[in-house]
Amino acid sequence: MRLTDSEESMLAGDRGPACKWAIEHQLQVGRMFDAIEMVPVSQAHMMADPESLGEAGVKFVERLAANGGSVSIPMITDPRGVDLSHYLPLGQTKEMADLERRFVTACRAMGIMMTDTCINYQTIMPPLFGEHVAYGDTGVVIYSNSVCGARSNFEGGPSALAAGLTGRTPCYGLHLESNRSATCRFMVEKRPKCLMEWGVLGATIGRMAGSYWEVPVIEGIDGVPSSDEMKHFGAAMASWGSTPLFHMVGITPECRDLEDVGAGQLEVRHVTAKDLADLSAPFGAIGEPVDVVVFAAPQLSLVEMGQVAGLVSGRHRAETTDLVVCTPVQVYGDAERLGYIEAIERFGGTVLTGTCFYQQYAREIAEANGWSRLLSNSAKIVNILGGYGYRPALASMEHCVASAEAGHIIGEAV
Repeated sequence: MRLTDSEESMLAGDRGPACKWAIEHQLQVGRMFDAIEMVPVSQAHMMADPESLGEAGVKFVERLAANGGSVSIPMITDPRGVDLSHYLPLGQTKEMADLERRFVTACRAMGIMMTDTCINYQTIMPPLFGEHVAYGDTGVVIYSNSVCGARSNFEGGPSALAAGLTGRTPCYGLHLESNRSATCRFMVEKRPKCLMEWGVLGATIGRMAGSYWEVPVIEGIDGVPSSDEMKHFGAAMASWGSTPLFHMVGITPECRDLEDVGAGQLEVRHVTAKDLADLSAPFGAIGEPVDVVVFAAPQLSLVEMGQVAGLVSGRHRAETTDLVVCTPVQVYGDAERLGYIEAIERFGGTVLTGTCFYQQYAREIAEANGWSRLLSNSAKIVNILGGYGYRPALASMEHCVASAEAGHIIGEAV
């Protein structure tokens, strides 16, 4: 790879051992993807919850901090693994909390801003069109690439941290204009009516596209979707298809028309009602008792918090069913001021800040609380949590709240 004088200086250790490790790591990644050079990035976002890091990973981050590691660009973080104000009632342990505190201390020592959010594009530092960034969370990457028109690959935890230290990342993948053209074309026959349906549509297209290197272009969406609709659509697509970029004709910034993304001659694949039903079918469990209803993955925006608060008003959950809501700290303050937190807690729900359900020792808290059947309106989370021992089911936000009140699943996925 071709290095600038500044990058050669980092490699020589002139900026300390932490920065030297970072540039060495980036060279290995760049060579693997045939990058010719680095590209400067304006900000980084690291997905590195302590459950994934473990003791060894936290020690590694602590060593970087002890060796003088310091980020050179604004760097923020994905949701944590522990909400330190709620971990004992949730069934998490002191050891989990202590590991979390150590990680937070090391990150802060390096100048990392502990924003603890997977919806930074709705809360803090949303990227601009054409801005090169280094983001880790798949939902953050696909929204930023597609809706904002920024440039990022999926950066693993070490790679995102390396980018924060060096202020650059290997120039490959979606940092190159040549890789942002559409490779597959989909016609949507039915516009989704709720966030759950937007997630199912995104998941279906992601599964049909089937590869990180595929770039879907979507036709047939009348009217501009809301930010939350795009959030659920993209997060599910990234989860089911490993997709980091999509275009939506006449809506996303790089795609005024099909020719903008080189899609005029691509074969059209129709996304039918049967396709949507086939994806949803494994997540239908009407009438079955539900142990926990979860609103998370992605974390809830202020608008979503208001919607949940409105739905639970004057109601109460069943004694046998828990309700868990995850939102970032940037949203929590406004949600509390507007009475949304009080309404959810009066219903019997728990609002967690700075975490996301599947990243917070999901298997362990299931065992601690006796949770098995889980219900959510997130097509992303139901795709993930089967691997943690849950039996996930999918329903609209309205049906999720009604199910929490009744103690059994009401309503159907699509």
